[in-house]
Amino acid sequence: MPHITVEYSDAVTDAFDRPAFAKDLHEALVTIAGGRAAGCKTRFVRLDETYLADGSPHHAMIHAELALFAGRPPEVKRELTGAVLALLRRHTAPTPALELQFSVDFRDLDRDAYAKHDEPRVTV
Repeated sequence: MPHITVEYSDAVTDAFDRPAFAKDLHEALVTIAGGRAAGCKTRFVRLDETYLADGSPHHAMIHAELALFAGRPPEVKRELTGAVLALLRRHTAPTPALELQFSVDFRDLDRDAYAKHDEPRVTV
């Protein structure tokens, strides 16, 4: 169920190991928040244009937004966002030419308003 969107500046494309980050993130979601690995969905969005701080090109960012069903206590949310921040830093190679900002946000999804449909896989 967890939906994760990760936006990142184009300048960090080569430095950010997205597959390794997603693998470790899904494991953290299961361990910390009780999610199901089979339900985790992580989308990466490369931002071709960002304006950070004073607009100079040496600024870059990676921002992760986590969306899970409501009901987790604040301490679980804090532990999860802290773990995600650490994973972002671990899976991003040093970028000395950039001033890189990492951030994480958590939002609750309303279980009553969420809709989903799984299309069965057809095997030929």
